[in-house]
Amino acid sequence: MPIKVLIADDHAFYREGVRAFLNNTPDIEVVGEAGNGEEAIAKSKDLAPAVILMDLKMPGMNGIEATRRIHETDSTIGVLVLTMFDDDDSVFAAMRAGARGYLLKDADKDEVVRAIVAVERGEAIFSPAIAQRMIQYFSSAPSASSGKRQPGEFSELTERELEILNLIAKGDNNNTIANKLSLSIKTVQNYVSSILTKLQVTDRAQAIVRARDAGLGKKE
Repeated sequence: MPIKVLIADDHAFYREGVRAFLNNTPDIEVVGEAGNGEEAIAKSKDLAPAVILMDLKMPGMNGIEATRRIHETDSTIGVLVLTMFDDDDSVFAAMRAGARGYLLKDADKDEVVRAIVAVERGEAIFSPAIAQRMIQYFSSAPSASSGKRQPGEFSELTERELEILNLIAKGDNNNTIANKLSLSIKTVQNYVSSILTKLQVTDRAQAIVRARDAGLGKKE
C-alpha cells in the first residue's frame, strides 16, 4: 500500500510542486491538500493520511495548533513539519504539539521522501541543522539527578506520554503497556517514538535513565 500523504501549506504553488514530485515517487500517494490548519484537521479525518506535511505559518489556525489537535484526535497520523522557520520556539512548539519530524523547505526531494517514510514508520526525523540545534539545546540543559522529579521536568510531554514513560521506567514492554492502558500496539509505539523524540534520547534505555533520575518508575 502506498503511503498516503496530505500537504498542508497556504501557498498553492508550493503545494503543486510538492504534489508533482511526490506523485512521481513510488509507494507515495498524495491524497489531498489543505491551505490552513482548519482544513488540515478536517481533511485528516476525511482522507485518513498516514503522514501530513505541515507548514507552520498559515492564515487562521497555524500549523502548530493543527498538529496538536490532530495528534490528540489520532496519534497514529505522523505530522512532518516542512517550513522556513528554524528558530527554537517554532521547533520545540512543534515537538510539544506532537510532530514527529521537522524539515526546512530547502530540503532536497530525496530528503523529504526519506523523512516521509521514516515518519510513517513511527520514527523521528530532523534536518541536519535542526538536529544540531536540538543536540546543543539538550546538552546545555541541566539534568535531574536528585532522585525525584524536578519542577518542570518533562514538561514537553503530554499526560499520556508521561504515563507511558513511567511504565517504561518500571520495565514494562510495549505489549504490557498496551494491555494496561487498553491501547493498540501501534499506538503505544507511536507514543514511545514521540517520547524519545521529545526527550532527545536515542533509545529506550536512555529514556529509562532520564525517567528514573526524575523519580519515575517506582514500584507500587
